[in-house]
Amino acid sequence: MPEALNVKNTGLRGVTVADTKISHVDGANGILIYRGYRIEDLARNSTFEETAYLLLHDTLPNEEQLKDFRRKLVEAGELPSFVFDSLRKLPKTSQPMDVLQASIPILAAADPDLQSETREANISQAIRLIARIPMIVAGWDRLRRGHEPVPSDENLSHAGNFLWLLKGTYPDAEIAHDLDTALLLHADHSFNASTFACREVVSTRAHMYAGVAAGVGALSGSLHGGANAQVMKMLQELEHEKDVAGWVRKQLDSGQKIMGMGHAVYKTLDPRARFLKDMCFRIGKKTGQEQWCGLSTQIEEAATLEFEKRGKTAIKPNVDFYSAPVYHMMGIPHDLMTTVFAIARIAGWTAHIIEEKFGDAQGKPALYRPSSEYVGNYCGRTGCAYEPIWERK
Repeated sequence: MPEALNVKNTGLRGVTVADTKISHVDGANGILIYRGYRIEDLARNSTFEETAYLLLHDTLPNEEQLKDFRRKLVEAGELPSFVFDSLRKLPKTSQPMDVLQASIPILAAADPDLQSETREANISQAIRLIARIPMIVAGWDRLRRGHEPVPSDENLSHAGNFLWLLKGTYPDAEIAHDLDTALLLHADHSFNASTFACREVVSTRAHMYAGVAAGVGALSGSLHGGANAQVMKMLQELEHEKDVAGWVRKQLDSGQKIMGMGHAVYKTLDPRARFLKDMCFRIGKKTGQEQWCGLSTQIEEAATLEFEKRGKTAIKPNVDFYSAPVYHMMGIPHDLMTTVFAIARIAGWTAHIIEEKFGDAQGKPALYRPSSEYVGNYCGRTGCAYEPIWERK
């Protein structure tokens, strides 16, 4: 008998639970691949829309296919009136990720393909979610600030349209392009916590919206998507700090984290962070806010050196470390940063949901049902004797 692997209480680190054809993360070498394509090639040459098509269809589109895909996104970009009517009833102090998660079942009620489990129906649902989540995020931000949502502009890119929906003014073309690249970089990342949550839920044969709602919930946590807002909070607190290296040392001595440093998989620099760091300095120069990039670099260098002194050479900046100042300089409110992550990751979530539902990489779908080991009270095989409440001491 082979020796059993003890995987308890490890967060499933290093445990392969399924096959996938969607993306691959080589943590040792800092490589990320979508459907066979290196993230570097896609970031330099592709767009978010084209990458979303790749994730959903397992191939890059030709010109006609991409045109048709964009047309479907535009057509899906008109929400039924009851969606925003529902959001108007929420307290203005509601957290954006909670609002987004609450909105997913509302969007499900507006989907004509909800009861169909064909591949075509699921792809149609995916397209609607990709198109509509940016509208929910931007619309909620406008409503809570006392403004009405604005309609989509079909002449803008997916990223550019989000900035228009958010601010009600047309975005700078270069900023819109940078956001498009940032969305592409965040579009998928194999079996991360939120993607696994999506797949686990739909393995029960729940519909796509149920899986996405679970993904949004997982993404909201500070150890996952919520980290970027925490990074920006850290930067603002250190804006006038004269001894960044000293702050880093004290932080680590007290057992605290340096937000945005380290990754569950990467043991070297996150390949997405390279692009976002370059983007940070470019946008900083354009907007006159280079101080955030300079401060981020100071923290990165001080933390890397301090970690190396402590024998932790694998802790490097992750995707959140530079996406936070990038989004800040784009004018995106800090509590919306994680929802922007969701605007990107919905492409990957829906691709994984479809793969899970149809067993594309595993031959056939299977219900997730892991085992656990009971370590609680034990009174023998017959169980503990129940005592009436009046006899308990």
